[in-house]
Amino acid sequence: MSNITGSCLCGKIEFEVNNDFKHFHLCHCIQCQKTTGSAHASNLFTQPDNITWLKGFDLVKRFDLPGRSISKAFCTECGCGVPYISSSGKALVVPAGCLDGDPKIVPQDNIFCSEKAKWYDEGICAKSFSKFPE
Repeated sequence: MSNITGSCLCGKIEFEVNNDFKHFHLCHCIQCQKTTGSAHASNLFTQPDNITWLKGFDLVKRFDLPGRSISKAFCTECGCGVPYISSSGKALVVPAGCLDGDPKIVPQDNIFCSEKAKWYDEGICAKSFSKFPE
């Protein structure tokens, strides 16, 4: 199996994982909307020890929502989401957007759709542009 690298937006955090993900969920819960600032989180799941931090681990900050099993790890410089160990300790959660290449898995499902943002479906059908529209 090959490795895939990842980084934060500012590049001060870099890591490498084995491209052997078991699950890829698009989570539409309200908490994931808040942590991503978007319609859903795009999270990959793998074994907890499937990561090598190449640089910047000291810049990783973690937030655990009290009373829930919702967590978020991010770069303290740019705020970009980075991998973290699930609160159960059973999985490494990797935000798909922080990977520098394509994982060898596609999203398997959409979860917590009862909490989906009301504007999400309309957004999927909206016009598409390769850059900002004029």
